[in-house]
Amino acid sequence: MLRVDLNCDMGESFGAYKMGNDEDILNYVTSANIACGFHAGDPSTMKKTVNLALEKGVGIGAHPGFNDVVGFGRRNIAMTPEEVYDLVVYQIGALNGFVKASGATLQHVKPHGALYNMAARDRNLAKAIAKAVYDVDSTLVLFGLSGGELILAGEQAGLKTASEVFSDRTYQVTGELTSRTEANALIEDDNQAVEQVVRMIKEQKVQATTGVDVAIKADTICIHGDGAHALTFAKQINETLKAEGIELTGIGK
Repeated sequence: MLRVDLNCDMGESFGAYKMGNDEDILNYVTSANIACGFHAGDPSTMKKTVNLALEKGVGIGAHPGFNDVVGFGRRNIAMTPEEVYDLVVYQIGALNGFVKASGATLQHVKPHGALYNMAARDRNLAKAIAKAVYDVDSTLVLFGLSGGELILAGEQAGLKTASEVFSDRTYQVTGELTSRTEANALIEDDNQAVEQVVRMIKEQKVQATTGVDVAIKADTICIHGDGAHALTFAKQINETLKAEGIELTGIGK
């Protein structure tokens, strides 16, 4: 039987600002990537989201990003590999504190936004992130873009990795995601997105914007919790995958 993890970025509210529908989405996913207070989130939100995930039996991951609340971590910031290492260690440690305080264990690390995309292309940044994860806890699973530098760096560092694919994003022929600055970056039609997901899992292929098929590996599928229809989308993907005979299971299980 085919098996896949379904993850969602969450815990992205902070202060009086509310984002997403984390509690309900957790009913349909198997892994939660929780913001660590830099691109979004705050200590109280981190604690609340960790506990919600535990109540639902969902695996918990740290979701470190650039220190850029205004840009939601989606703007490229020039940093040295050493600075990126420090950034990632700091944020993993912050979330892991709440995970340990709740008597649980951190499952994975998935960089956020621009940091994630830069690490998919930049070998030195990828190595810095992989080393940061390994140095904090070598049993953590590192999530990265399928076919990207981060997956390779994680494997070379001795980490277990999970190749990630995206349900609601279009792809370039290089295997990279289409930049959000492009008009066709997002897939707005839920049915089209679900069809893309099923094909990525069953055929290990995705159609690029040019119409060319690109080879892909799908260990885990991302749903963006900040999307306008994230809850209905999560439910639809969950139900469709089960109907297709695909088992949803946490990446660490």
